[in-house]
Amino acid sequence: MQDMTRGGIGRHLIRYAVPMVLGNMMQLTYNAVDSVIIGKTLGEDALAAVSTANPIMTIMILGASGIGIGASVIMSRFYGAKELERLKREFSTTVIFSTIFSVAVFLAGFLLAGRLLTWINTPPESFDMAVVYLRVIFVGFLFTFQYNILSHALRSIGDSKTPVIFLGISCLINIALDLIFVVGLRLGVAGAGLATTFAEGVSVALCIWWIYHRIPELRLGRADCVVDRGLLSETVRSGALTALQQAAQPVGKVLIQSVVNAQGTVAVDAFNAVCRVDDFACIPAQSMGSGIMTCTAQNRGARLWDRVKKSLWQGVLIALCYFPIICGATLLLKAPVVALLCPEDSPVMIRMGVDYLSVKAWFFIMPCVLNAIQGFFRGMGSMKIVLAATVIQISVRTVCVFFWVPAVGITGEAYGCLTGWLCQLVFELICLAVMKRKWSGPAERSAP
Repeated sequence: MQDMTRGGIGRHLIRYAVPMVLGNMMQLTYNAVDSVIIGKTLGEDALAAVSTANPIMTIMILGASGIGIGASVIMSRFYGAKELERLKREFSTTVIFSTIFSVAVFLAGFLLAGRLLTWINTPPESFDMAVVYLRVIFVGFLFTFQYNILSHALRSIGDSKTPVIFLGISCLINIALDLIFVVGLRLGVAGAGLATTFAEGVSVALCIWWIYHRIPELRLGRADCVVDRGLLSETVRSGALTALQQAAQPVGKVLIQSVVNAQGTVAVDAFNAVCRVDDFACIPAQSMGSGIMTCTAQNRGARLWDRVKKSLWQGVLIALCYFPIICGATLLLKAPVVALLCPEDSPVMIRMGVDYLSVKAWFFIMPCVLNAIQGFFRGMGSMKIVLAATVIQISVRTVCVFFWVPAVGITGEAYGCLTGWLCQLVFELICLAVMKRKWSGPAERSAP
């Protein structure tokens, strides 16, 4: 656990963010290895099937994460205020709600998988495989939702390291099962989905075990398993806004993917290869944003408003230090990385990916700033601002893509992304200026 209401804020943010960066890098490394195994073993159509299903999977995962983040902000506030009974009651309410909700999503998604893939213009040659894969993944969503809730609960009390350890174990299991199911038993894309589902179940079991044995603040007995209607209302309200915000980005990406899909299989595979590089590049900034959110929420609960302000500005400075590293690494390694992630040694496909990354590398400064600001707004409970900023960004980006990708290829998506980010930054800076006069509370306590 990590009490962020005392001690150096910069040190807290780094201690919190580093494990999350490592964990998310492991997750993305697994995703990349998964793509390599599928692409090299099952071929281009199978990889296209999995890649096409990815945006739908992302909507599900980020929707679950949105509920987790919304609940995490509330739990962080209670933890910072040392209201431990309310912390446990919020945790119980969220777990029960998420269990019921995840079952409903699983049933709907399993039945509608084919229709969802039809809506996003899935190529005919990969459609049947995409349906099979997506249905298996919807089964795994039952575990995905619970892992998001449990891991965010741990992070709300400053423990970002334990979820990462369990995620690492899950990734290793996933890779091993991919080799067994896909390469050894030749189960195709269904085998890849089964490997993911089983690994996610293991991560949930480990989180439950850890909380029960090591975290008394979150340990639930029979008497604790209740739903507090007031907290449920607040959680759903905050979580729904965050889930909408989390889902807005991949919804836009689904529309963007549909434009790319219309350019043919070569463009689809090249674009999905560079999207994995994008994911790696943005992870540290996203992790710092999560640290800022938790630090802001804990100090807001403790009514330490000076530390709330420092959580933002120190977080932005730390995040900016990362930009030259990722920009230089992307420019240096773009060719071999794209060649590795593409399912076949196609010069046209590799050239598309390299051209894209040559442009996009210079734009990675934007997520460093934007994730820090959004983390601050989340910690302050200003979910509507975060939602509005994200909708502005993805809307502008999607409109640009509809015009620019058919004209100049997938590189047009990179320029569309920058345009959306700039519009988001302007909006958030205006909101920060308006909020500035509210940063000081009426009764600020002194830091311990």
